[in-house]
Amino acid sequence: MKVWTGSGGAKPDAPHFPIVCVGGSAGGLDAYVRLLRHLPADLGVAIVIVNHLRRVATLLHEILPRSTKMPVDLITDGMHIRPNHVFIIPSQRDLHVCGGDFCLAPISKPRGWPDVITVFLQSLAQNWNGRIIAVIVSGYDGDGAAALCGIRNVGGITIAQRPNTASSPEMPLSAIESGCIDYVLAPEAIAAKIREITRQTPA
Repeated sequence: MKVWTGSGGAKPDAPHFPIVCVGGSAGGLDAYVRLLRHLPADLGVAIVIVNHLRRVATLLHEILPRSTKMPVDLITDGMHIRPNHVFIIPSQRDLHVCGGDFCLAPISKPRGWPDVITVFLQSLAQNWNGRIIAVIVSGYDGDGAAALCGIRNVGGITIAQRPNTASSPEMPLSAIESGCIDYVLAPEAIAAKIREITRQTPA
């Protein structure tokens, strides 16, 4: 098991390709499906879906392969981060970046609303060398909002799902209220924006 140190600054062995964090909760499945259906399999980015779950195991790694040609993997500790893959956070775990790998840790907030999206986005801002795109979609509470300004501070792009397209608009509304959202878009338009940003990202 790798040890996450929590140290700031991008690590020298961290990859340089873009990474997209899609954070959601209730109603998020609809957004994930609509987003993935409009992303090509050879985009050259890693897609990481950070979804809130309380006690049940996720099934997203079994459901989402129907919506994308990219491999969809449930994250395990030490798994290598690769482009043109979709990665799914397991339940009851915090997720961090350790160089070019994922590191899992016991969830730091076991009661109340989880903050797993915030935790992962903060780790990306501290440890990822490539472009970061943070996307907040349908869900309850405001997880992720507290980390969005940090993503922008390191040159990342932040996107919220347009609230009237989300079955649970609370999470994207909280993201918008942070004042650190660059774009507010429907899921299909989020996919188009990710394609546009990726074309602008230097190799």
